Amino acid sequence: MTDHAIAGVPMRWVGPVRISGNVATTETQVPLATYESPLWPSVGRGAKVSMLSERGIVATLVDERMTRSVLVEAVDAQAALTAARTIDARIGELREVVRTCSRFAELIGVRHEINANLLFVRFEFTTGDASGHNMATLASDLLLEHLLKTIPDISYGSISGNYCTDKKATAINGILGRGKNVVTELLVPRDVVGNVLHTTAAGIAELNVRKNMLGTLLAGGIRSANAHFANMLLGFYLATGQDAANIVEGSQGVVMAEDRDGDLYFACTLPNLIVGSVGNGKGLDFVEANLAKLGCRAERDPGENARRLAALAAATVLCGELSLLAAQTNPGELMRAHVQLERNETRAKAGV
Repeated sequence: MTDHAIAGVPMRWVGPVRISGNVATTETQVPLATYESPLWPSVGRGAKVSMLSERGIVATLVDERMTRSVLVEAVDAQAALTAARTIDARIGELREVVRTCSRFAELIGVRHEINANLLFVRFEFTTGDASGHNMATLASDLLLEHLLKTIPDISYGSISGNYCTDKKATAINGILGRGKNVVTELLVPRDVVGNVLHTTAAGIAELNVRKNMLGTLLAGGIRSANAHFANMLLGFYLATGQDAANIVEGSQGVVMAEDRDGDLYFACTLPNLIVGSVGNGKGLDFVEANLAKLGCRAERDPGENARRLAALAAATVLCGELSLLAAQTNPGELMRAHVQLERNETRAKAGV
């Protein structure tokens, strides 16, 4: 037995999905690696709906930034405040420090919070086509070293102060952003809602309010109102070599559904979508092949392949979210689909 092995997760391509917007206009299948086999036909149904809508899923990239927060200990709160103001005033100098360690990392913002004599500093970067975890940490390490040398009355606390926030469900990422912030929208004609989704726009809109919004509120959800963003994100992340733990913050997002005279307006907002088309996890042959098939290994300006990948991931999430909500408007439909699909797979494996 070797120390290194590959864990095989079943993967299928579903679609095609029709996508337009400010970073990608395409019709493509998308890969999903999952043990939850009903996810493939469910996302496939959402993809079919996108192909029956004139513009398909319109994916709008709103913002992008990778963050790392450092922790500094000051002698007292006044010293912490002085340090924070000094950091804000020297943003240009700090940008030059970052440029010494990377061709692609760019410091675009600094946020801070003071608690007692502790100063939490949240650095925000663009990171080209990489998701940027390591790039942001390397840059933050240099920035922290520079600050400790040039600002009096502060000392090292930690390279990460949990104010980033990485792989945890918090409010700050949704408020300030971490990764790609993508909004996907789909206008589904009335006849498609009835014939393909077997429901009504009014039914989906009502369920979204009662389940996704009110139900999540009662459960104490954090900046989240969706049915199962995490399902599609995990499948897409595993198929494209992403850090799968980022579905924790990635699954925090909001669904909007409106009945527009029988047509359905359906939108998913994902403010913390962390993806990259290069970097750790991308060297595996199947990952390279999947990224190439998605058009995310093409010769483009730095950052454009990752933005395209984010749009594809967000569109995949919308497909699965729409299909599940439609199923849940009808009594028994969800469980019937699961039982039928899983029994068929069991029979196929047994050769029945």
